[in-house]
Amino acid sequence: MTANLLTKANLSQLVIIDMQARLGTVMPQEPLQATINNIGILMQAAALLSVPVILTEQYPKGLGHTTPELLSLMPNITPVEKIAFSCMAEPRFSRQLTRDRSQVILTGMEAHICVLQSAMDMLGADKQVFVVEDAIISRNSANKANAIARMRDAGCIISNAESIVFEWLGKAEGDAFKVISKLIR
Repeated sequence: MTANLLTKANLSQLVIIDMQARLGTVMPQEPLQATINNIGILMQAAALLSVPVILTEQYPKGLGHTTPELLSLMPNITPVEKIAFSCMAEPRFSRQLTRDRSQVILTGMEAHICVLQSAMDMLGADKQVFVVEDAIISRNSANKANAIARMRDAGCIISNAESIVFEWLGKAEGDAFKVISKLIR
């Protein structure tokens, strides 16, 4: 089977890893806000285009819950709690990962820990992994750069939020296009 080089809404699922408010306090604040904004755009586009979303929280008792800006976009979503760094090590996550959707759109923090380990395990599970570079973050930019290089070398496709949403749309027409166009301005 030849992998698609572009994301398709009907093949995609959006994964948001550990975007927790308390963990966010140790991140560089300007990049964190950009990351939250880009994940928000992806979440809203996913809702418009029926792309499933899975949200995780790493040890919420200690690190708190998902940042309110993101949780407010999908109030009906129940985060998957985990203690393993890789999402794939959590059975509840693996059960929610849609088998008939081969593409995983990966966002969250930290890029060099939970995002990286999840990406590697997803590749091992025969998923096509798209890492959204402007929707992942680490405390240290060098760690993020290293994680991106490792994920690219392993076979992940490195992309950005705007490319993903326009690939999902496929064409410049319809109500979803009008709404998404306004989101990225």
